[in-house]
Amino acid sequence: MRTQMWVLAVLVVCGFACGIGADQNVRTERISGSAGDVLEDNPVGRLKVYVYELPSKYNKKILQKDPRCLNHMFAAEIYMHRFLLSSPVRTHNPEEADWFYTPIYPTCDLTPTGLPLPFKSPRMMRSAIQLISTNWPYWNRTEGANHFFVVPHDFGACFHYQEEKAIERGILPLLQRATLVQTFGQRNHVCLKDGSITIPPYAPPQKMQTHLIPQETPRSIFVYFRGLFYDINNDPEGGYYARGARAAVWENFKNNPLFDISTDHPTTYYEDMQRSIFCLCPLGWAPWSPRLVEAVVFGCIPVIIADDIVLPFADAIPWEEIGVFVAEEDVPNLDTILTSIPPEVILRKQRLLANPSMKWAMMFPQPAQPGDAFHQILNGLARKLPHDQSVYMKDDQKVLNWTAGPVGDLKPW
Repeated sequence: MRTQMWVLAVLVVCGFACGIGADQNVRTERISGSAGDVLEDNPVGRLKVYVYELPSKYNKKILQKDPRCLNHMFAAEIYMHRFLLSSPVRTHNPEEADWFYTPIYPTCDLTPTGLPLPFKSPRMMRSAIQLISTNWPYWNRTEGANHFFVVPHDFGACFHYQEEKAIERGILPLLQRATLVQTFGQRNHVCLKDGSITIPPYAPPQKMQTHLIPQETPRSIFVYFRGLFYDINNDPEGGYYARGARAAVWENFKNNPLFDISTDHPTTYYEDMQRSIFCLCPLGWAPWSPRLVEAVVFGCIPVIIADDIVLPFADAIPWEEIGVFVAEEDVPNLDTILTSIPPEVILRKQRLLANPSMKWAMMFPQPAQPGDAFHQILNGLARKLPHDQSVYMKDDQKVLNWTAGPVGDLKPW
């Protein structure tokens, strides 16, 4: 009874004091110091990027074959390409470039149900690298150390959607010196190399915009989640998917009145997130999902259940301040953990989430906006400059092994 009264009090307070928008009527808060300042950095003038001009078979023709890739959660590879083509950081003189970008779409190969098939990606990547290393001198000068690639697969440049297989494959050998811009982020994992930039998955900004509700709408849902708890097709035993964390949420809280959780995906999904105080963001097959983006954009405090996750732009977004972290083994205590958070702490997290800079940093809008995910990627690249002289190869020096990796990856693409 005491818990229910506490939750009721929080719902009433949050309903009147907190909203998802960021206009003058909504209280917001900005973190002073590095986190708030870095989010608002302007990368223009701090770096120059040369965009290789590749044959259309590496990008545009792939997209023409399957336009669904434009709305997929891996679409950052497409929109980053489009953004850079007209960005003021682009240079047409490769000799003055700080970074080199190879525009390829390795995740735009979808099944009829929309799942990515990454099996051709290593061959495609090798083919593109062979092309730029043959036709331009810049790759060979550093063997890719001043190049970056957008690889938004489940497990990044390991190019497999099953973790065991991804770990077995490892990062494509030719990318060992390059900077990887990827959605996958997990500490001490073979698929996350040092120096990678972890980004949010793509969630359609225009679609989210059309589902905004009045800012004064009360947050009447305490905990919200829609998604799979079990993956019967790929994990019939039920213990491998999400390392059992999602199953634990369902088994412990399916009948708890504080938890609005289901496998159904209603048409009011976005509206429901805006009516919720906490939105669960558990791992699935990978540690991340678009749910994280949606929670931040809609001002719903993300409850992150993914041990060792590396979150998007973690050097700029103050995740500890805006979210709640719950260890996978503590999921059975989730109700106690969330109801134990003081109301003033909840209100502060909501004020921080209401800050427009938090929302823009998680989105890839069209057209681009100051401080959005495109600019956060550039900020991350700018912070890596200048390149250390040790990255440049000496005459006839070779580090990368072009014949390493599974035999199938060495076949022509």
